Amino acid sequence: MAATEVDLAFAGVARQAAFVRDGEASPRELVELALARIAALDPQLNAFRVVLADQALADADRAGSVAADDRGPLHGVPVAIKDDQAVAGQALTLGSGAHLDQRQPADSEMVRRLRDAGGIVVGITRVPELTQWPFTETATGGITRNPWDVNRTPGGSSGGSGAAVAAGMVPVATASDGAGSIRIPAACCALFGLKPHRDRIPLAPGDEGWHGLAHLGVLTRSVRDSALVLDALTGEDWASEPDVQPGRLRIALSTKIPPPLLARLEPEQHVALEETAALLRDLGHEVVERDPDYSPRMSIALVTRLLSGVHDEARAMPFPERLERRTRQQAFAGGQLRRLLGWARRNEAADAARLNALFDDVDVLLTPALASLPLPVGRYEGRSGPVTFDGATRFVPWLPAWNHAGNPAAAVPAGFTPGGVPTAVQLVAAPRGEALLLRLAAQLEAARPWADRRPPVS
Repeated sequence: MAATEVDLAFAGVARQAAFVRDGEASPRELVELALARIAALDPQLNAFRVVLADQALADADRAGSVAADDRGPLHGVPVAIKDDQAVAGQALTLGSGAHLDQRQPADSEMVRRLRDAGGIVVGITRVPELTQWPFTETATGGITRNPWDVNRTPGGSSGGSGAAVAAGMVPVATASDGAGSIRIPAACCALFGLKPHRDRIPLAPGDEGWHGLAHLGVLTRSVRDSALVLDALTGEDWASEPDVQPGRLRIALSTKIPPPLLARLEPEQHVALEETAALLRDLGHEVVERDPDYSPRMSIALVTRLLSGVHDEARAMPFPERLERRTRQQAFAGGQLRRLLGWARRNEAADAARLNALFDDVDVLLTPALASLPLPVGRYEGRSGPVTFDGATRFVPWLPAWNHAGNPAAAVPAGFTPGGVPTAVQLVAAPRGEALLLRLAAQLEAARPWADRRPPVS
């Protein structure tokens, strides 16, 4: 593929939309480019469950005839959809072979809003079964690989979305986050991943996922692109936030593991955290050591909500006997914990208040995003549900608490190891503090750019 085509593929959401707006590219050209790159790269990465080539080209041709005044902010931009969002006319599988091959009658609200903004859906990305793991490997769909190192995972559960964006197959893909699933693939794939405040993007036609843990968002290569898409999804003004300086902030640095979880911060991610803290100080911020008030009760309540959600999704599958063994084990555990669900929900506000007391003293929390580098593929192949769940919590101990509380949080690239593997940190803000996260992340991106670097598989 010509260098100019590769540059266009990696131009990002905002620039691709500008190219269409200025007549430098057509929607069909962008979609054809995305489809060509999927055809060339996806055999190595396995990011897509289905590619909607004919429909996408037809949508692109229709987009080409839309009057300029009727075009949305994402007009002509190719978009990939995670396999937990309904796409009209396509099956919704949640990464499982236990579903009916039943076509969805309509788009989810999120997909509808992306289309209304001018986005063109080119395919549906892979997820682990019932979107429950921080890696993307299933019995039915195989292994999804990281374009930075194909022997490592792109994360999960939005792993297909992460691989697709990182490799430049699409500039944006949807993601969801019930215990880190926007931030994990962002951290694994050198992307920006903002988990907005819990109800910022509606879950319709659903009401809440995993008993209130689920948030919706997207994965992009840059802060500016995520802000533009969030603008389109909410109708609020986020696109200008990356241009606003955050001012001098007081930032809490914490590596505390929420009890009773067990984990060890490995050296590469510790270096990334310390270098980010030093950069924030160089940018004029005050960085202090402060820990959120995690508690064992909070962790138990969180796990209760999560596994109860897996239990409910497993029960809703038409052919539960087809579920993977470890999924059935997780669902059974969720059924046992479900008697605690009322208690967990009653304590939700108190747990959130304990965590958010931190923001009476600081503006932003800085933690590791992952405890280690992205996991090797196959690490948990054939392992039981409890063993896999233990490994998952050791990999991402700092992320799920902010689903329990509902706060906005983001994974921000923090550089690469000498071997070229991405590292990342997490930024967390007070409730509804997305604007501050976008401003601070954009400042970090300007000081330590990441979006121009391309992975080996691209």
